[in-house]
Amino acid sequence: MRNDERFEIQRAFDLLPHVVGASWSAVWFRMKGIKKPTREEFREKTLEYLRLVEPVFESYPKDVEFTEICKYIECRKNEEYAKIKSGENKEIEIRYDRYVDYG
Repeated sequence: MRNDERFEIQRAFDLLPHVVGASWSAVWFRMKGIKKPTREEFREKTLEYLRLVEPVFESYPKDVEFTEICKYIECRKNEEYAKIKSGENKEIEIRYDRYVDYG
C-alpha cells in the first residue's frame, strides 16, 4: 500500500487519541471532581473513550479492494492503544499534565 493511500487514516490516528480520548477523559474527571487521577487512570479512561469510536475503524466493507487499508487500520489502532497504555503517546501525557496542573 502506498503512503498516499493511507495518509488520511494516519492523520486520523495522529489526532483521535488526544482529541477524542483525552479530551473526553479530562471532562469526565472534571465532572466527577477528580483533580488528580493517576496517569494510569487517565490513560485507561482515554482508551475507554477512544474505543467508543471503534465502529468507525471497522466501517469499511470487507471487499477485496479494502483489505489492505483495513489491515493497516487494525495495526495502527493496536499500536496507538499500546502507546497510550505504555505512556509513549506524548500528546496524551501532555493532556494529563495539563489536566492535573489546571484541572
